[in-house]
Amino acid sequence: MDTGVTPRHPLLDEALAHGGPIIVFDGVWLAFDEKVILRNVSFTLKTGHTKIFLGASGAGKSTILRLALGLLKPDAGKIFVNGEQIDRMNEDELMSVRADLGMVFQEGALFDSFTVGENVGYKLYEETRLPLEEVRQRVEEVLGFVGLGEHIDKMPSELSGGQRRRVAIARAMAAKPGLLLYDEPTTGLDPMTSLTVDAEIIKLRDLENVTSVLVTHQLRDAFYVATHAASPRSGGGIEIEAAAEAKLQQADFVMLRDARIVFEGSADELRQSRDQYLKAFLS
Repeated sequence: MDTGVTPRHPLLDEALAHGGPIIVFDGVWLAFDEKVILRNVSFTLKTGHTKIFLGASGAGKSTILRLALGLLKPDAGKIFVNGEQIDRMNEDELMSVRADLGMVFQEGALFDSFTVGENVGYKLYEETRLPLEEVRQRVEEVLGFVGLGEHIDKMPSELSGGQRRRVAIARAMAAKPGLLLYDEPTTGLDPMTSLTVDAEIIKLRDLENVTSVLVTHQLRDAFYVATHAASPRSGGGIEIEAAAEAKLQQADFVMLRDARIVFEGSADELRQSRDQYLKAFLS
């Protein structure tokens, strides 16, 4: 595979200088045998911003997440997470980087034999030395954040599909990561239930300053997350409303096609694109 000479991504130095939760792909290539999955892919995700990856099935969207987690190694190029070049790390070194990452898997991927609370607190129970009462307090806090506090002692089978996805989000945020990765979080859900999951993604980004990577083929959800913002109500509670211009500029869409990035920009730029493939994809 001829990767050629890849120019350095223009935002790489700036991004690494921030030192906060951030992802940088710099000229990344990945192939399985003769099939090229990613071809010279470069992008930068800034702290508190959102990247939304779109593309047809098999375009490499979920592969981006696996690379960011260090579950795959690129054939060429560099990958930085929180300022650390993870493509050179071994598994032990990657564990320290992953400590600041949360992952929301397709279908939620909850443990059926654990209660909701045990699912949410799993990482804290297994990987920290926090006293059990502190773990329980954190579990109650994050379940309250996603509106499921009263379900802490139920089994996943007792919840609806949308509730299980929100539990998965609570589990991902329990250890207070600075960066959350969402892999098709609304797949299989009806539109109204999907909106409840979208709202949690927005709340985490805007109220907890969580940097987000969202992989989805659901255009409705992608645009909703990109064009709405969360803010506290003066009388209590949280309001989801249309985002101001400054917030709109913090969410970028990335379209993958034939192993390459063919578009990167805001919701408005995507809607207004004259590219025939993008127009067909959005129609």
